[in-house]
Amino acid sequence: MSTVPPASPGPADDREMSRVRILKAAAEIAAEYGYEGTTISKVTKRSGLPASSVYWFFQDKDHLLAEVVRHSFEQWIAAEPRWERDPRDERSLGEGLRDILARSTRGLPGAPDFLRIGHMLLLESREVEPEARRYFLATRDAVASSIAAWFTSQFSTELRARRPELAMDLARIVLASTDGLFLAHQIDAAGDPDDFIAIIVAIVEQAVADAG
Repeated sequence: MSTVPPASPGPADDREMSRVRILKAAAEIAAEYGYEGTTISKVTKRSGLPASSVYWFFQDKDHLLAEVVRHSFEQWIAAEPRWERDPRDERSLGEGLRDILARSTRGLPGAPDFLRIGHMLLLESREVEPEARRYFLATRDAVASSIAAWFTSQFSTELRARRPELAMDLARIVLASTDGLFLAHQIDAAGDPDDFIAIIVAIVEQAVADAG
């Protein structure tokens, strides 16, 4: 916990701009130096704002990085397609899944901060789990539930009753596959996500056919 007394970063109209500057600086530093290498002093230098302004918004580094993840996830959710089924949509499960995944992967070239930082935190083990890691895991659970609900809406009543776990199993496959797509894109930005999406769709279609 900081001993620097928090001070207002300025008039109300400027506060959100200052907050976003701090979040942007923290995201850049975390991507470059990792969780341990991210410090308030680096954030103040990168953002051009004093430590008192950082602590006015955020209790400590852990809270700051959690807010980076939360802010990025909320922006991504607002811009990307929901896992919701339009009752008028007559496309097959495979066609609908292909379209949603294609639109969801458009942002890979400028990977959302919550993905980059979240995956970094998942690979690191600490005695005290960072708030940002807990939030990222919670968002994954929420996304998995949304995907599972979408799959359920595509199934027949008979299949829902006979294989109630299938929707969540497929949701986990989709999440794991998109994790792989994200990491593959970081390694080889020239790769074509359409080929990978086609594989995911084929796996899901075969799983549903086998279950049916």
